[in-house]
Amino acid sequence: LVWLLITSGGQTVLMIRVISAILASDVPVFVYVYPRGAYAASAGTLITLAAHAAVMAPGTTIGAASPVGGQGEDLGETLEAKIKEDLKAQARGLAARRGPEAVAWAESAIEEARAATAEEALELGVIDLVAGDLREALAGLDGLAVEVNGRPVVLATAAAEARELPMTFPEQFLHIITNPTVAFILLTLGLNALLFELSAPGGYAAGIVGAICLVLAFYALGVLPVNYAGLIFVVLAFVLFVADVKAATGGVLTVGGVVSLVAGALLLFNTPLYRVSVSAIVAVALVTGLFFAFAMTKVLQARRRPPVTGSEALVGRVAEARTALEPGGMVFLHGELWQAESLEGPVERGERVVVVGMAGFRLQVRRAGGRGAP
Repeated sequence: LVWLLITSGGQTVLMIRVISAILASDVPVFVYVYPRGAYAASAGTLITLAAHAAVMAPGTTIGAASPVGGQGEDLGETLEAKIKEDLKAQARGLAARRGPEAVAWAESAIEEARAATAEEALELGVIDLVAGDLREALAGLDGLAVEVNGRPVVLATAAAEARELPMTFPEQFLHIITNPTVAFILLTLGLNALLFELSAPGGYAAGIVGAICLVLAFYALGVLPVNYAGLIFVVLAFVLFVADVKAATGGVLTVGGVVSLVAGALLLFNTPLYRVSVSAIVAVALVTGLFFAFAMTKVLQARRRPPVTGSEALVGRVAEARTALEPGGMVFLHGELWQAESLEGPVERGERVVVVGMAGFRLQVRRAGGRGAP
């Protein structure tokens, strides 16, 4: 069984499960750090040491296995010492069959975060072979004696047929959404959709899409090494966007939201091995900023528009007196009869009047063209 490996590390618990699966396997397992430019960092180092055979492609690296906190932060002195000693003990046990130089290097990879190229790892005995492709690796491992679950085995791989075991559809889907750029886009899409649903409830489609995007984003963030400071910046950005729409500050808060969103995306992941694409950050920040700027413009326009409902909407409207107003009577407005009171003396039936106010449900009117009326 061949594992093509490229990893920047992961949780210690998961690493131990992978190592246990390798050591309990009844068939030889060899790890191939591939393709060129790949790396077996942190937990990947111990997984490579656990394999029955280890191969690296030219231009790959291994090491830098010092432990860090779940959010990428430094551990406390006591806790760090305990975890390092535990990991070094595991490394010694896994590298013992490879000789003292390999053991010393494995310990330094944990204690001092040392790393090695493929050629350096081969010289130290950390791996068995440097090979440019899988066929070369299988040919190079032919005849290698290994111990598989307590029994000696001699590999016969020269004529072995390579058969790829592709990821299932769920595995492919989860692999895609755990890409840092995709996770960031899902997070921003989810927040945008939920805010849209809250601002215009009733359609449900935006709310459902937003909830799904956020669930997927939180799954990805649970797998990736997230920096919560970056996540707080992203949430703060949307708070500023909404506040600008509500307070109408002229775009000041929207600009602050765009800056906060960019800062959050840059800080969202702790390791340089996981970074959100800069082009994606710029695109998402601009689109989100423009969307909220558009929403803010519409809000301002709505505020400046004269009211079309309620008592304020009646002020300035022209009505017809259906009875004489002396000073009270009835007027006809918008297809309805209203009680009205003339503020300028008696008004004859049939005259046009203008609404200037309301007292309860009684209209206050003046003659059309009169003082204080159009």
